[in-house]
Amino acid sequence: MASWSPSPFPLLAGLLSFLLLCRPSAASATPSGGIHHGFIRKPLSPEIPVFREAPAFRNGEACSSPPGNATIHVAMTLDANYLRGTMAAVLSILQHSTCPENFEFHFLFMRLEPEVFSSINSTFPYLRFRVYRFDSNRVRGKISKSIRQALDQPLNYARIYLADLIPVDVKRIVYLDSDLVVVDDIVDLWQVDLEGKVLAAPEYCHANFTKYFTELFWSDPALARTFLGRRPCYFNTGVMVVDVEKWRQGGYSQRVEEWMAVQKQKRIYHLGSLPPFLLVLAGNIKAVDHRWNQHGLGGDNLEGKCRALHPGPISLLHWSGKGKPWLRLDSRKPCTVDHLWAPYDLYRSSKPSLEE
Repeated sequence: MASWSPSPFPLLAGLLSFLLLCRPSAASATPSGGIHHGFIRKPLSPEIPVFREAPAFRNGEACSSPPGNATIHVAMTLDANYLRGTMAAVLSILQHSTCPENFEFHFLFMRLEPEVFSSINSTFPYLRFRVYRFDSNRVRGKISKSIRQALDQPLNYARIYLADLIPVDVKRIVYLDSDLVVVDDIVDLWQVDLEGKVLAAPEYCHANFTKYFTELFWSDPALARTFLGRRPCYFNTGVMVVDVEKWRQGGYSQRVEEWMAVQKQKRIYHLGSLPPFLLVLAGNIKAVDHRWNQHGLGGDNLEGKCRALHPGPISLLHWSGKGKPWLRLDSRKPCTVDHLWAPYDLYRSSKPSLEE
């Protein structure tokens, strides 16, 4: 079987090196499906999962050449606890894409974990990606305690500052959570007509919008007038297409921060980074088809009980909520929907082994 030869990507020691870490362009094309066979080495940290190398994916004949002329930008966060989900999400995107070489991934991280970067490089040797450090000081003193501890992590707020972190030449980006898999060509989402809006996402206008805010919010006339002239609907910030230029020009990061400051004073919502997004943008986004966010598969935010799929076509499966598929599978108590995530799981035992 043909295999790819890893391109140079030295693991540099020291903080400065990783803050500046940048992935070079993909190596020259080799037959699709080539997999490198070899030993899987245990990482230095026992908390970092070990992954097998993903198949190599090539562009179809209809793709632009060179790929840089039609780059599709995807942003995700990087965290050791969710790395297994990130790997599955990346694999699913590439596997279902007609032009996988056209992707450039933008990973936001908070703590220096060299093994994480090394793991991405060894799992996807030909992936075009860049990494950016998110300084937790940006949200120090701005985060309010929510109903689930995971929602209070500073990295969960990095999406607010996405436009400040990525290069200015990136005009549009798809932001995705790490607890999802894509089962369609994501170019269809990437190419959505924003119609002048700063953000596109699946909207859920049948949801009870009032429950995302406290009684104090709705009983305060000044606060309740926030949505005057808008028809606000819930949308999930784990799947978004963002016009980065409009976001910067409109000062949206600051506008979201302003609501976080109100929350610190008055406690107007119970969730993490979602409600301030809704306060700024609900009722003023471009709605996309619900098939791009079959969400809630992780159950509610407290117990994470199993949920069934909603009816209708599916392009993206999202385990939002407390329950994560890799944890439930490992516990041997998976939900039925978790078996839809399993084929994209690149995880391997941390014990040294020879892939056959």
